[in-house]
This record gives sequence, structure tokens and C-alpha cells, in this order.
Amino acid sequence: MNLADKIIEERKKNGWSQEELASKLGVSRQAVSKWESSGSIPDLQRILQMSELFGVTTDYLLKDEIEEERQNEYVETKTIKVSMEEANQYLDMKSRGSRIVANATSLCILSPVPLIVLGTMTQDHILIGFSLVLLLVLVAIAVYLFVNYGIRDASMQHLEKESFETEYDVSGIVRERRKQYEPTFTRNIAIGVVLCILSVIPTIMAGVMEVEDYVSGISVGLLLIIVSIGVNILIRAGMIKSSYDTLLQEGEYTIEEKHVKKKTDSFSGAYWCLVVAIYLGWSFSTNNWKFTWIIWPVAGVLYAAVLGLVKMTIEGREK
Repeated sequence: MNLADKIIEERKKNGWSQEELASKLGVSRQAVSKWESSGSIPDLQRILQMSELFGVTTDYLLKDEIEEERQNEYVETKTIKVSMEEANQYLDMKSRGSRIVANATSLCILSPVPLIVLGTMTQDHILIGFSLVLLLVLVAIAVYLFVNYGIRDASMQHLEKESFETEYDVSGIVRERRKQYEPTFTRNIAIGVVLCILSVIPTIMAGVMEVEDYVSGISVGLLLIIVSIGVNILIRAGMIKSSYDTLLQEGEYTIEEKHVKKKTDSFSGAYWCLVVAIYLGWSFSTNNWKFTWIIWPVAGVLYAAVLGLVKMTIEGREK
């Protein structure tokens, strides 16, 4: 299409008459009519005005041929504007979601507790089978919660993955709310970390005292219960804090970090799926549930290190 055809098409898309378009551009209707009949060509100022009015690039207007993909790229890179209402919706969704994700994670951690305790207390196959069924039920509930949250969260994920701008004073209000939350965040992080550290006390005492197997099983159960509480607190605090960082595009949610995160998401998913597979395979094959839990703290430490290496590799390739 030539320039005349594009002016006609874009004007009709917006539902404007020649007279309405002329009014918006500060020219006569006859001038618009001449442009659309190829009788004359608008000057550069009018081209720029039409580019803004139609929401297209000047390249699109001026070049007779342009690939549709190029125009689509322009549309995709248009800046997203976030209003105060949308910001509040996002913060509320993350606050509710933090409880869902935290509880689902706790269920995963607690799921082997009945099997571990009953496995060391009795050889009754019915009870052991029941505890195994309970493990699968708890994991299934956790998976349902994760999936349900993921579907609800999908509508707001662009804030975590794409760059955007906030409307007037939104950043100031969000920054103030984050400042008010920081004491709670610091306290909850400290409590969660302390609980995770103290969780090993029951198993250490059981090992030192050389108690019966069933007491060892109970001590591991207590360990997982305490860990589940600590992790629950950590997840809630972390997700709420990250929701503020996301809207302010700070911390892990700067434009640069978002660009890198897009490329590391697939690695993270594959890593944790592999860890779960190793944990379940090792636990079921050895039936040593009171020991195989060690894979989670080890995997957590290794994840941070390996993810750092992956990020360095990606950044190195892009330089």
C-alpha cells in the first residue's frame, strides 16, 4: 500500500471522517482529501502527527512495502502503563497467592511425615500403605494449589517479565507501602531462617542418644514439621516483598534482570523437576526417608550457585 491508502485505512479504522481527521491535524478537509487521492503529500510535521494519532510508525506510513512482522514488533514494544488500580490488584493477588504457595509448599514438605513415622513404628503393610496414599494425596492437593495459583497469576505475569511505566504517583505510593512492610519482612525472614536452623535439633539429639528407630522416625517428622513452618513464613514474606520490587522494577525485577530471567526460566523448571525425580527415586528405592530429605537443602544451595553460573554465561554471550 502507498501512503494514500494507508491514511484511508487508518482513518477508517478509527472511525473518523475526512473532516474529523483534518480537525485533529489542524488542516482543511480538502488537504486530507488530496492526500488520500494522491493529489499531494503531507509534510513531515503532519506525518509525525498522523503517526501518533494512528499509533503506527513513520516507517509504516512512508514506506510503500513493510513486513507485517515489523509492525507487530512495534505494537509489542509499546510501553505498558500501570495504573494505581492495577497496582493494587497485583499487590492483593500476590498477598493472597503467597499464602497459597506457602501452604502448598508446606504440604509437599509434610507429605512424607506419616510414612516416615509409621515406617519406623510398625511393619503393618496396611498402615504403611495408608501413609503412602496420604503422601500422594497431600502432594496432589499441593499440585492443585500450585496450578490454580499459576492460572490466576497468568493475567499479571507481564509485570514480572516485561518493562512498563507506572502512572503518576503510583511508584511513590508503592515505595511507601514497601517501606512500611520492611520491618515485618525482616522479622519474618529472621524467624523463618531460625526455625530452619533449629529444625535439626530433634534429629541431632536422637542421633547422640542412640534411641530406638521409631524415636528417630519421630525426630525426622518433627524436623520436617518445623522446616515446613519456617519455609511457609519465608515464602510469604518473600513473595510480598517481591511484589513491591516488581512494581518498582528494582532488585531482581529490573529491566536487565527480566531479560536474563526469561532465558533462565526453562533451566529453573528443569532443575527442580530433576531434583524431585531424584528425591522420589532415591527415597522409594532405599525406603530411607529419614535421610533422603537432605537432598532439599543441598539442592537449594547448588541451585543458587548453578543459576549464578548460568546467568554469567548468558551475560557473557550477549557482550
